[in-house]
Amino acid sequence: MKRFLSLLAAAIWLGAATFIHAADARGDFLKLLERPRVRLSPEVEEWPATNGITQFHFSFASDPAQRVPGVLMKAEGSRGRRPVVVALHGTGGSKANMLSLCRKLATNGFVAVAIDGRYHGERTKSGKGADEYYEAITRTWREGREHPFYYDTVWDVMRLLDYLKTRRDVDAKRIGLIGISKGGIETYLAAAADKRIAVAVPVIGVQSFRWALKNDQWQGRIKTIQNAFDAAVTDAGVTNVAREFVRTFYDRVVPGIYGEFDGPAMLPMIAPRPLLVINSDSDPNTPLPGVKESATAAEKAYRKAGSEDRFAFRIQENTAHRVLPESERAAIEWLVKWLKP
Repeated sequence: MKRFLSLLAAAIWLGAATFIHAADARGDFLKLLERPRVRLSPEVEEWPATNGITQFHFSFASDPAQRVPGVLMKAEGSRGRRPVVVALHGTGGSKANMLSLCRKLATNGFVAVAIDGRYHGERTKSGKGADEYYEAITRTWREGREHPFYYDTVWDVMRLLDYLKTRRDVDAKRIGLIGISKGGIETYLAAAADKRIAVAVPVIGVQSFRWALKNDQWQGRIKTIQNAFDAAVTDAGVTNVAREFVRTFYDRVVPGIYGEFDGPAMLPMIAPRPLLVINSDSDPNTPLPGVKESATAAEKAYRKAGSEDRFAFRIQENTAHRVLPESERAAIEWLVKWLKP
């Protein structure tokens, strides 16, 4: 009996420790993101409707130095507060890349929103590409200011939720988030940090940075920001690039990404809110064993919460870094199922 009570106490302590760790990680992440909350000062312009879809261009202040531009779509004639889905683009893309998906979401009864991530789209001088994004990451490496590699866009998403709450056509209790590639990483980070996100669908983004470093499979992810990484290598005078320097680089530009803010740590924080993870089996950016490690951690959290039906894991077979049409359909079906437009 004494041994049973000891084991029971240990189990209770372990459960409490896990909860405290999750709370600490969320708190640490929010602290890392936090900055002055300026007035949103939104600006909205209605565009001509096309094919039964009403369109708006909007922007709002995210912090003292940044305004976030976006596009909002909804079906013509829609009334009342509707569920909203925010779509996040990948590296080198922009909100324009998400407009096709937004139209499909609007057709399904959602208010659909796409924004430009930091140093992408309208938030660049050229209006396209990733050069200014690479330059910003290089500045972070050199000066320690900003976190344009994922984290700053997560902050923008959180401020976007603040803006959406002010709109009369949005049901703030039914907010979904879907992102592709870079946007997929930002999706699970944002959903873990902000419980206002009711449903999350990270696509070809979930991974374990720790696993990739430990198993020397970090090259695919680094290739997405190769110019910035090469500048850091040159600055450091490194001749043989190995995982030790990659850790140093991550610690500077995206702290915690292979530790307390890694996929296996952040995905469980989304439970019990509905989460659909979509990845590929042959994607060098997201090595499959690290993806499975993340999914297993999430699955355990959902099982513990008694919400197994709210977690789904979809692997695109014989596929590299791209989204298959059937995966997009599955994502929309998941959003429809849980947000009920």
